[in-house]
Amino acid sequence: MADSVTPRLYSCYKCHNLISRHDDIVSKDFQAINGRAFLFSHTMNVVLGPQQDRRLITGLHTVSDVHCRDCGEVLGWKYERAYEESQKYKEGKFILEKFKIVKDNW
Repeated sequence: MADSVTPRLYSCYKCHNLISRHDDIVSKDFQAINGRAFLFSHTMNVVLGPQQDRRLITGLHTVSDVHCRDCGEVLGWKYERAYEESQKYKEGKFILEKFKIVKDNW
């Protein structure tokens, strides 16, 4: 009988609501206002804020803040649109600030 592997997960640091899986990390090499951030391909149990244009380190992007569905904490943002061709790979992906997420099932 094969051992079942428990996925490594990330949760909201405030209320421990499940937010994403370790396997959904695209890159750990991102910078947010308050420090390091991870780029994720998928999230769960979040609510998106209104879209707005923001000038980030890598140029102008249309983003939506990502809020925890349970406690409302802002955890990062979703890239809705990138205006520079070299940044298009970020579209539809999520930035979560490292200090706002905690490891679960590790």
